Formats: sequence, structure tokens, C-alpha cells
Amino acid sequence: MSNPAGRALLEVIGLDARDAAAAQQGGADRIELVSDMAADGLTPSCATFAAVRAAVDIPVRVMLRPSGGFTPASSAEVAALVRSARALRAEGAAEFVLGFLDGRGAPDTGVVEEVVGELDGSRWTFHRAIDHAADRAALRGQLADLTGLDTYLTAGSPLGVDEGLPVLLAEAARRGEPGYAQELLVGGGLRPGHVERLRAGGVRAFHIGRAARPGGWQAPVSAAAVREWRTALDR
Repeated sequence: MSNPAGRALLEVIGLDARDAAAAQQGGADRIELVSDMAADGLTPSCATFAAVRAAVDIPVRVMLRPSGGFTPASSAEVAALVRSARALRAEGAAEFVLGFLDGRGAPDTGVVEEVVGELDGSRWTFHRAIDHAADRAALRGQLADLTGLDTYLTAGSPLGVDEGLPVLLAEAARRGEPGYAQELLVGGGLRPGHVERLRAGGVRAFHIGRAARPGGWQAPVSAAAVREWRTALDR
């Protein structure tokens, strides 16, 4: 994380260039670019990425997820995702978001490694699949040495931050231990009321989606809403 010491990172979900520009105007530090929030965020097109990249000068992390859920439906779907990653890299994408589990709730290291192998060392986030893993600590251990992995996006629970707070604070306290070197990016039902406790516990990165859109997912990102979060994090 390249933010000044002590300043929390604020990442905002964006669907297009208008969202990204509003997020940056409101004080976001990074965009998570996705498509189709009805499926909780899928891979965007290269054209959308190019428009977003032209609209903002803050980092853009691009989702690599072919369908809903955390388990790819087929080898053909994985192959298509690898092609998407290659095309996005060619378009200039340099940061990504991904995460896959197998049918037992363990990290699907085969799929993860195949996709990461296409990223040529790019930095990436393992997303909220961690909240659905059978064993979070084991997952962290299995993925610890993968090239480019620098962040976990997590609510601490599949039910959201309200339920996951104890887990988030416990993991933040382990920063620097084997398997816990990556940034803890908190998102998933995150509310302003969580911020003070998380910041006091050492959390330095926050992720918002619906909270940046007072009008819901059918409405664009609101710069004013993002600015309220920026102010809360900087307080």
C-alpha cells in the first residue's frame, strides 16, 4: 500500500468510467473494477477498463471472475478467464482481484496458479472467497508464497463485518506473521460505525461498494458519499 504513513486506503467498487471519476473526486485511493453486481462482480471488458484507465489516475484493480460463486464451472471457463487476463494485461491492467475455492472449501490452487501465471508478477487481491473457506488460516498458509498476492479482501465472515469483527481484529493483530504479511482490506457490510474499532485494531484498508451509491446499484457512485468515508477514515 503506497498511501502516506497513517492514512487508510479507501477502495471503491466501480462499474464504469463515471463511477471511477466520482470515486476519485470523493477521495478514493483505488478502484476495484467489476461488471455485473447482480452476480457480485465479474470480469469487466477491456473496453471498460480502457475507459476507466483514461478517466482516473489512481490505481485500478480489475476483477477476474467468470461467474457467480467461487468455484469455476469448467476447465473451459478457466481457459476463458486466462484469456481475459491476458487481454486485460495487454490493455494495460497492472493490478487484479481473484479468488477460487474447490468443492471442499479449500483454495483451488490449481486455478489460482494458472490465472496468476498469466499476470506476470502483477499485484493482486484474494477476494472474499476467503470468507467462505473451510479454514482461513490454512488458506493463508497455502497461498502465502504466491507471486503478487499483497491483499485479502474480507469481512471476517460470510455474513459480513458485523459478524466478522472478532476475526478481523484477530487477523490484524497477527500482521507480519507467516501467512499474514498481506494487507487486510475490510469490506462486505462495512458501516461507518465499524471504522473506529477497526482503525484502533490496526486495520489500514477499507473497501466500499453499495455504501458509495445512495441510490443503490442501479445508480452511479456518489462523490459526496465517498467523501464522507474519506473524512471518517481520516478523522
